[in-house]
Amino acid sequence: MKNIYTKYKTALLGVAFLSLVSCNDLDLSPTSKFTENNYWTSLEKANLILNMAYNQMYNNNYFFSTEALSDNIYEGRGLSDEKRISSGQADAANGRFENEWRECYAGIKTCHTFLDNIDKLENVDEEKKENMKAEARFIRAYLFFRLTTWYGDVPLFFKDITLSESKTVTRTSQSDVLAFVRKELAEVAEILPAKEDYAQSDRGRATSGAAIALLARTYLYSNDWANVAATCEKLINTGNYGQYELFPSYEGLFLPENEYNNEVILDIQYVPVVRTWGNFFDFGPLSAGCRLNAFAPTQELVNDYVMLNGKAIGETGSGYNEADMYSNRDPRLTATIVYHGYSWKNPDNSTQTIYIQPGTDPDTEALNEYRGQGTNATSTGYYLRKYYDPTSITDMHSGLNLILVRYADVLLMYAEAKNELGQMDATVWNATIRAIRERAGFTDAAALEFNTSLDKESLRTIIRRERRCELAIEGLRIFDIRRWKTAEIVLNGNPHGAKFGEPGIDNGFIRLEARSFNSTRDYLWAIPQSQKDINPNLGQNPNY
Repeated sequence: MKNIYTKYKTALLGVAFLSLVSCNDLDLSPTSKFTENNYWTSLEKANLILNMAYNQMYNNNYFFSTEALSDNIYEGRGLSDEKRISSGQADAANGRFENEWRECYAGIKTCHTFLDNIDKLENVDEEKKENMKAEARFIRAYLFFRLTTWYGDVPLFFKDITLSESKTVTRTSQSDVLAFVRKELAEVAEILPAKEDYAQSDRGRATSGAAIALLARTYLYSNDWANVAATCEKLINTGNYGQYELFPSYEGLFLPENEYNNEVILDIQYVPVVRTWGNFFDFGPLSAGCRLNAFAPTQELVNDYVMLNGKAIGETGSGYNEADMYSNRDPRLTATIVYHGYSWKNPDNSTQTIYIQPGTDPDTEALNEYRGQGTNATSTGYYLRKYYDPTSITDMHSGLNLILVRYADVLLMYAEAKNELGQMDATVWNATIRAIRERAGFTDAAALEFNTSLDKESLRTIIRRERRCELAIEGLRIFDIRRWKTAEIVLNGNPHGAKFGEPGIDNGFIRLEARSFNSTRDYLWAIPQSQKDINPNLGQNPNY
């Protein structure tokens, strides 16, 4: 689909005309302008609208900033909308609340424009037309799922509504929105091609496998374990919805030369030079060429990476040494987070050591990678490596796709569901947790073999930790801690950074600004004030 995005500007132009031109009560359309009556004359034009809907599914800024809503990331500079949310300062006028709502409904409008008009095309293969309809329905379901996950009850409608209707529409219950989303995903899964059936030029489009994986995620966020397990099994145990498997290298999974591998189920498409994202310019080490740091991993995330023997750092027999805390750890730590003494790989295959602890860099003229909170350097003593693109151009603009759903997540969903159902055994463990750990680079039998002495609660802790470390910086952590109802614990109080702080405060780990999460309010977002001003029928979620 990378070729498709080179046409994005044309799609914008077409939709702009469709949005602005109205024929009122005239039967004839002016031939000098695009209107709903004369635009829908070719498959190519219809495809431009569909491609725009793909572009509106999600974006790189949300992909990363959503992670900052969780306990994985701390924002050290400025006061972003996300930082206002995590610090408990957000009200109904918060920009993220407004933009998420507006952009989701803009994408839904594009889908409805497409679905309301696609049948005007003549002499088009009906199977092709039905596939395109299924793609638009998939995108619409994805967007409604985003909305109901954040806001709970949201307006649900099935066609493009008028401006006057938008000012009177009411909210639909979350259960009804989810029922619609699940029905749509189940239906389009039987229409959409498997990934193997798309031409190379169409890679990145919605597939039957993506519909099934997203369907499983809707059940996961409702803690509907039986349906999670049954849905995941459609991808694990059959090839009916495409062939998926773990990519052999965890680090390599996120490199541009390995895009479209068999682990990727759905991703956001980018094209070098033509359509890029540049967020990493403010995520990585300054000495590696980044501008500043506004987005740094927390010590709490670092602490959750287990030792090579599979034991948590505080567990008896783990071998953890706080004076050498990054040795003998889960290899995904090094693939994800830059810590003091890190060996950074440069694009020319050379390496450089990243000195973060103050006063340790032998080059006295080098940039200080840690200078305290509120500076251009990291506030936590950590930087990111995951999603660094060695082929990025000026200011680290990258054409690397950002993965929304991958097969490892399906395996982790399945493992969690089977454990919650009391059905975790060696067979399930080996197909899920063991397989994921082996791919990560674990070799110690204690980390790989199923421990029959562990009860459901102990296994739950392991599986939740595995999700956190496997899927870190992929925008999923906030949804996990919300559905587990642990957000009120992990998002209250002070997060921490590396052990560069005052020895007498928090054992020397940097104490960061406190976060606040109100369990009676913050599990749902506020209905945006701007929307309530237009339509008072929307009401408001509790305690906003």
